[in-house]
Amino acid sequence: LEMGIVVHSVVIGLSMGASQSPCTIRPLVAALCFHQLFEGMGLGGCILQAEYGLKMKSILAFFFATTTPFGIALGIALTNVYSDSSPTALIVEGLLNACSAGLLNYMALVDLLAADFMGPKLQSSIGLQLWSFAAVLFGAGGMSLMAKWA
Repeated sequence: LEMGIVVHSVVIGLSMGASQSPCTIRPLVAALCFHQLFEGMGLGGCILQAEYGLKMKSILAFFFATTTPFGIALGIALTNVYSDSSPTALIVEGLLNACSAGLLNYMALVDLLAADFMGPKLQSSIGLQLWSFAAVLFGAGGMSLMAKWA
């Protein structure tokens, strides 16, 4: 889970760092803050539940906190090397975005939601299952709305 979120954060940082228009950067900052908040909560919960020592938990938290700024710095550095409107740059950016989004969706469904939805507390209550399904759909709809806006 940590590795997938780290890769995703670097790619998102690259996209933001490579953007040169304020009209593009403002929505990216809003989307980045919004979804990094929920990634951090999900990952933080997993890190706290893991049977790691304080040192390993600190390292995992450090990597989560620094990968997006690293990606932004890398994106800013790369803006001098390539043209962001060239077909090659657009294809590479599209592939990186697609891979990171697919990786994040897989991790969310398999690593996070499956464990919660298959737990005994949720399996024993139909009402809780319905509320949980509604919350997942509401969250996915909110993220989709944010993606359309950004």
